[in-house]
Amino acid sequence: MGLNEAEYQNLIQEQLEDLIKSCPRCKSEEDKKLVLKAFNLANKAHEGVKRKSGEPYILHPLAVAKIVSTEIGLGPKAIVCSLLHDVVEDTYYTLEDIERIFGKKIASIIDGLTKISEVFDVNSSLQAENFRKILLTLTEDIRVILIKLADRLHNMRTLDSLPPAKQMKIAGETIYLYAPLAHRLGLYTIKT
Repeated sequence: MGLNEAEYQNLIQEQLEDLIKSCPRCKSEEDKKLVLKAFNLANKAHEGVKRKSGEPYILHPLAVAKIVSTEIGLGPKAIVCSLLHDVVEDTYYTLEDIERIFGKKIASIIDGLTKISEVFDVNSSLQAENFRKILLTLTEDIRVILIKLADRLHNMRTLDSLPPAKQMKIAGETIYLYAPLAHRLGLYTIKT
């Protein structure tokens, strides 16, 4: 049984507070403000959007950001990018908006995440090894790959709301593409 809107809003607030509290590398008030700024933009951009499970979409970027922070150990900029990872791809915000609001580096990472998503959609028939090579050469910043892995990890953790055929497709991609990437990057807990 799903939660009502007020309960979801409380859950979102709890998740945000937990993200900020549990971020080992978000030490300064400036870091926390940056994360909050990204959350506010992502929350506004995804307002009214639901996942297949019926949950508000913002819970997904929050979960990805938590994985990036606590399971991978990345810092505030990566958390910001995790919160914003679907904003350019799925909403009315542009890369230029992200650059204007958050700066060139964050916009560059978001651009890399968008390009990787496009490659996944267009080249799904590439052999796994060639595909991994493309991914690794596509990005100038390893955080792009790490955030993409966190995104996939959260999607795998929430597969139960998808039809079985979609679950199998995503699981297959994960086994052949994402798990070997995670392994090569030394992310053994994400791989398993």
